[in-house]
Amino acid sequence: MTDLSNKTIAVIATDGFEDSELTSPLEAVKQAGATVKVVSTKTSPIEGKNGTKVDVNLSTAEAATQEFDGIILPGGTGNADHIRMDEHAVALVKQHVGAGKPLGAICHAAWILTDADVLKGRTLTSYPSLQTDLRNAGATWVDEEVVEDAGLVSSRTPDDLPAFNAKLLEIFA
Repeated sequence: MTDLSNKTIAVIATDGFEDSELTSPLEAVKQAGATVKVVSTKTSPIEGKNGTKVDVNLSTAEAATQEFDGIILPGGTGNADHIRMDEHAVALVKQHVGAGKPLGAICHAAWILTDADVLKGRTLTSYPSLQTDLRNAGATWVDEEVVEDAGLVSSRTPDDLPAFNAKLLEIFA
């Protein structure tokens, strides 16, 4: 059993997230003992596209100065598109990846990585419609269930969650 009891993991999301892509990894790291902080563009609860409501612990502006042991970025087209437009979220992701800390992105979540300019020379996967954006940002895109490249974990869709969660637990430990 993976022990993350000494780790603090941020989940960065806003309204319109893909419900299972937020709740499943969040539960996996919580069950492993991690402290989880939900970080969003607002401090009121956020709602997934299928109606799941999640309380927010910190705004992206508040979180920008904090250190996290890992970051999870759930997908959902609307969520991913809005998060990448938030300068604080982009700065947090850029700083985190730049420090060599682990991050997981599933489905459309990889969009923010293009804005954070952290993909040059990296290999990852995503929802297939993002492959041109990711390649244009300097990444090698592959169609695989889960890809890990120097602490950057990526997956394509909710179908990949078991492999994504297992790899997150591994790199966060």
